[in-house]
Amino acid sequence: MSYDRYVAICNPLHYSTIMTVGYCIILSITSWLLGFSIILMYIIKTTKLHFCGPNIIDHLFCDIVPLLELSCSDTSVIHLVVYIMGILIVIMPTTIIVVSTIIVVSYTNIVLAVLRIPSSTGRQKAFSTCSSHLIVVSIFYWTLFGVYVVPTNGLTLSTSKVLSLLYTVFTPLINPIIYSLRNKDIWKAVQEIVNKNGIW
Repeated sequence: MSYDRYVAICNPLHYSTIMTVGYCIILSITSWLLGFSIILMYIIKTTKLHFCGPNIIDHLFCDIVPLLELSCSDTSVIHLVVYIMGILIVIMPTTIIVVSTIIVVSYTNIVLAVLRIPSSTGRQKAFSTCSSHLIVVSIFYWTLFGVYVVPTNGLTLSTSKVLSLLYTVFTPLINPIIYSLRNKDIWKAVQEIVNKNGIW
């Protein structure tokens, strides 16, 4: 998403030639393959566990940490894998987003390009697009950090459920809303539907 925003703001005339359907497909497939390879590690480790107690997971969905609590086997190795993968999956991308010179240079270029926009309306529109992206990314990574990296003994079950709800439901829910309501045509259509049905 950050690369898409970078191209849209800094190279708007080249956007359609850079962000082609093929390039978007490559980015999507890469993300999916990385995600599946990480999950495959958890699946292989979990299939070797023995479950002899209750079979009800006290969570919103079948997540790895609540599932491990039901096991009669020693789960210390899998907890270590979850912790290490949590660091790799959450802290590394966050560090790259915040500290990496590529991202810093990208956002610096975005800010400089936005500041060169002659109209204040155009500058405001561009900044609102970037801020929306940063808000969504921040909510997603900080809730993941709270669930998978923070030690579980300091995290209550209800807090873990709320954090899981934030990154699995809330972030995907607000993402299309934030980006689609920036589009004037969609905003007008929503207003027409609201006015037509007398919701206001």
